[in-house]
Amino acid sequence: MVTSMGNGTGDESGSELDDVLNGVGPRLRTLRKGRGSTLAALAEATGISVSTLSRLESGGRRPSLELLLPIARAHQVPLDELVGAPPVGDPRVREKKPIERYGQTFFPLTQQPGGLQAFKVIARQMDYAPEPRTHEGYEWLYVLSGRLRLVLGPHDLEIGPGEAAEFDTRVPHWFGPATKAPVEFLSLFGPQGERMHVRAKPKKD
Repeated sequence: MVTSMGNGTGDESGSELDDVLNGVGPRLRTLRKGRGSTLAALAEATGISVSTLSRLESGGRRPSLELLLPIARAHQVPLDELVGAPPVGDPRVREKKPIERYGQTFFPLTQQPGGLQAFKVIARQMDYAPEPRTHEGYEWLYVLSGRLRLVLGPHDLEIGPGEAAEFDTRVPHWFGPATKAPVEFLSLFGPQGERMHVRAKPKKD
């Protein structure tokens, strides 16, 4: 759950976090009404009760990832659009520009060269067949919204929101949207020998 925690920087950072969280409710209401959706329709799409959605929009319920992720999926928007980017962010994160590659937009989340690298990725459907590649390293993927297709060696896998996969990048691999809709996911890439704690699951028939 999203909470305000002290980190030794005084009240300024806590106040900034409160400002961001307080802006979530009005942003949710504006987005829903702009799409012509009702609270009842959104409740049916997300599995969240009408009363909880109403309190979220009015500020009576503190936003959390458990609530915001299904709302973002229902509206088919990035999670950032619900939370809103602060006007002045951490330059160690924000100074890096997004990288466009293979029809995917990579948003770097780490600054230091070498070691473990983190990215948020938005991938859109491309009009060409998968072209598996190999390179040194180890990768971990976590799907935020949409459905991700992962071609890994002889396997053709499909991963949904909340699911993850990890693999040795020396195995021929390719990943992109499994459907016509974009897919948003987190990517952690590290040197050979880095390991995570979850595995890819085969696509269900």
